[in-house]
Amino acid sequence: MMRILFVCHGNICRSQMAEAMFKDLLKRKGELENYYIDSAATSYEEEGNTMYYAAKDVLRKHGIEPGNHHARVIVKKDYQEFDYLIGMDEWNIRNMLRVFGDDPYHKVFLMKHFIGEKSEIADPWYTRNFEKTYEELRSSLNGLYDYLTQL
Repeated sequence: MMRILFVCHGNICRSQMAEAMFKDLLKRKGELENYYIDSAATSYEEEGNTMYYAAKDVLRKHGIEPGNHHARVIVKKDYQEFDYLIGMDEWNIRNMLRVFGDDPYHKVFLMKHFIGEKSEIADPWYTRNFEKTYEELRSSLNGLYDYLTQL
């Protein structure tokens, strides 16, 4: 079973959106049972909170169930338990590496890596543009799926 962890700052917008969207994509492809998908934060600020309402709204607009995930913070053992640890921006990557200590198995990726870009997923908490974040995630998650199915 492939294990993937999506990570952002608070785990109430981008990483939870990515988790719900990737689960939906895998379910539509009939492959959800082959994956374990989770999400986490690099900050304690939102620990225990559910997805931000505007993120839920944009997912529902696109026919995706947001789920009932509660924000949690990454821990060192996540590095051993997951095959891919995917950050939404460079700050997430730096904080992930601070927690993990290093990335000897090359498991840590920037989300847009899977579409050949080095840019970051826009943080809708600040931009207030949840639709743009949805579109960036949709493209990147399709790229991730293509990447994983070519392994």
